[in-house]
Amino acid sequence: MAQFVARRLLLLLPVMLGILLVTFVLLRLIPGDPCKSMLGERATEEKCNAFRERFGLNDSIPVQFARYVTRILQGDLGVSIKNGRPVTDVLAERLPMTMELAFLATVFASTFGIALGVISAVRHNTAVDVGAMIFANIGVSMPVFWLGLMLAYIFALALKGTPFQLPPSGRLTAGTDLPSLLSVWGMEDAQGLQRFVVLMLSNSVLLNALIQGKFAVFADALRHLILPAVAVGTISLAIIARMTRGAMLDALTQDYVRVARAKGLIERAVILKHTLRNALIPIVTIIGLQIGSLLSGAVLTETVFSLPGIGTQVVDAIIARDYPVVQAFTVLIAIIFVVVNLIVDISYAYLNPRIRIS
Repeated sequence: MAQFVARRLLLLLPVMLGILLVTFVLLRLIPGDPCKSMLGERATEEKCNAFRERFGLNDSIPVQFARYVTRILQGDLGVSIKNGRPVTDVLAERLPMTMELAFLATVFASTFGIALGVISAVRHNTAVDVGAMIFANIGVSMPVFWLGLMLAYIFALALKGTPFQLPPSGRLTAGTDLPSLLSVWGMEDAQGLQRFVVLMLSNSVLLNALIQGKFAVFADALRHLILPAVAVGTISLAIIARMTRGAMLDALTQDYVRVARAKGLIERAVILKHTLRNALIPIVTIIGLQIGSLLSGAVLTETVFSLPGIGTQVVDAIIARDYPVVQAFTVLIAIIFVVVNLIVDISYAYLNPRIRIS
């Protein structure tokens, strides 16, 4: 197992280098000039030459790429062309929002998707099964932006004044006080990795509120994330439900299920302990793959619900030709993909003892 993990981590390096190279080249092949995107009508030839010289854009692509890789190896992700801020600070401000949203959406989609798939498989060819699959098909077909708007209309306007009313946008209710951990811990002058970690914790409203013991703020932040998590997680929920149903139907035909029933085990034990456990491998695989969909779907969801996450930041960076920011977020998302796939592969050995990873 240790050798397998070490080998996968080593393979991460060429994967990251390849992703970085492709992203680096494609961004520079996109029509447009960062100088003209930033300066607009003030973009004279003299100012643009000074601008390109300042950010090293006059050099050839191989020289720029070598310089960028060298900086990354030193822990420097560069400076944003658009606002002149360190990219690590931009990451630390935007990433926690998207991670919170993706985590809650994954929990929502996995919990209800697996439950719906199990119920559908157990009640195969009944009205419950047909209704569940119709719901799953509708869930796959609904665009994220449309579903987000409908949820906001129903729970913020139609149910206004009821216990079911939910906030339609933002991270916290206006006027809510939640100080940064940098100021709370007296670490305003922190630098490097320490500053990045504390900024990440500070901008994760849920973690920040828990660390400071402000449970009312935690509950308020959680309420603001319910509608976005449901909107971005519904498609994944439908896919997981359909995969769970198929895996369960296949497992229910196996001999060990008939043996378990012949032993006199109650039906709940047969379904949960024997059937579902043996059907988990394809389910876990599809959940891992859906994390990518949740991250990509966050672009539209964050726009609809006015959430300051990486989705809106990446779109703004692409429009402004802010190369360092786009490259940093691309590599970060790629690392998340690889790590999730590694966790999924390792989980196979624990879900099914017959599988041995070597």
